[in-house]
Order: sequence, then structure tokens, then C-alpha cells
Amino acid sequence: MEHLGRDKIALASNLRTLCERHGSVAAVCRKINVNRQQFNKYLSGAHAPSAANLRIIANYFGLSVPILFSDPEEFQTLVDGNFFHAMATARQLPEFSRFVSNMIVENNSDHNDIVGVYDRYQFSSIYKGFILKSALCIYKNREFLQHYYVERFPSFDAPGKTEYVFKYYGFCFPVADRLFTADFEGIQSNELTFGVYAQVKRNSKKFMFGISSGIAATVFRQPYSTKVALHYRGPGLLRREHLKSLTVLERNDPAIPREALQYLGDGSDMIQMS
Repeated sequence: MEHLGRDKIALASNLRTLCERHGSVAAVCRKINVNRQQFNKYLSGAHAPSAANLRIIANYFGLSVPILFSDPEEFQTLVDGNFFHAMATARQLPEFSRFVSNMIVENNSDHNDIVGVYDRYQFSSIYKGFILKSALCIYKNREFLQHYYVERFPSFDAPGKTEYVFKYYGFCFPVADRLFTADFEGIQSNELTFGVYAQVKRNSKKFMFGISSGIAATVFRQPYSTKVALHYRGPGLLRREHLKSLTVLERNDPAIPREALQYLGDGSDMIQMS
């Protein structure tokens, strides 16, 4: 199996991270029926699990085998953000599981041209006239395409400090050359958003342009619909370096890709109910 030749150190680090959040190592070994002495060798990086044991371990933690071999820093970001737990909870809902199963039957392909890290741009519903830059990742977890993204808003009184952080978790459904997304906000737990995007290549850069709409149960975030530009930055999961640049930007900020700005326009078509 191709994953067996990958870096055992990364696997060992990720397994230690998971075990720290699932009780004792002994308890994990009992649940997955793997010898404790052998599992300790996995944790130390001395040995890699067999293909069969890899599947058992991945299934126990609710992950795909490739994610177990992710860069430890990227993996830590997912775990610290509680993304795995949030999506595992959603997948246990019978109604949602039936819906997702139907989508999987019609979309059973790798979609390697979609997965990866994106810069996400949209006009802010909090900072009027400013463009919000957030970070989004699409990844495959077993048979599912899932995504998560992070928003950070600076303080009105102290722009150098972060006032709000929002984390969204969701599923992606590629249909007829479009990407449909459904996600929920996991910190305030009061918002559900939907999006639809189309891939576009301009000047050797890869974008997805589309719209997003959502509704929240606070006076600060009214129901809205707005254009969103996704700029592909590379494969893998979100890392700390992707999160450092998250903020709101003035419309003329040179850090915003010209293609994204052309698509977003001046923000006059953003719809926000009051």
C-alpha cells in the first residue's frame, strides 16, 4: 500500500495527537484490538502499521488513511480546531447521512483538481466596504469531500488585535461542473451557510468563483448573500502560516488578486437583510 512508504515520523506524531484526545493508549489499543507493545512502536515511529491495521486505526478515529499521514502541523490545526469531532457529529445524523450517501453514489471520483488550500475573499458583513480574507481547505476523508475554513476579524478599537474568530465545517458536493457546499459555524453554533462555485483558470492561476448565503441568530450577523472568490494556493491542509494573514482588507489592497477583485466588484450587489 502506497501509504506504508510515507514518513513514519509524521504518522507517529499524528497518532500521539489522537491518543492524547481519546484517553489512554491502553484504552485505544483495547478498542481497536491491537497489541499495546506493537502500537507503542507505531507511536515511536519505529514501525508503520500493516495495511489492515492502518484501516482499523483510521476507522476507529473516523478518518481516512491519507489524513493519518498528513503533515503534523497541518494535522494539529485540524485537531485543535475540533474539525474532526464536528464532522463526526454531523455524520451521525441519520437524515444527513442518507442525503450524503445519495450524493456519494452520483459523485464517486477522486476530484483531485478540487482538494487543497484556498484563500477565500468576500465583502465583509461586519466591516462594511472591506474585503474579508479567510482560509479554506477542501480534503477527502474516506468517501466524503469535506471542507473547513477560518475567519478572523480585527477589533474596531485595536485593529492589531483579533476580535472575532469563526470556524466553519462542512461537506462538498461536486455536481455538473459545479461545487455545492453546506457548512455550519462551530464556535457560536448559530449559523448554517451554503455555497455554489465554478472553477476558473486565469493567467495560470486557479480560482473558484461563486456565491455564499447564510443566516445567524445574532444582531451582528444578519442573513446575507454575497459573491465569494476562492484562490487555490496548494495541496494539503491548513497550516499556521495560512492563518496568520487572515483579516479584513481595504478594497485597493495589493494583496488581493486582481482576478478576485474583478469578480467581487464593489460589493454593491451584496444582499443583507435587516
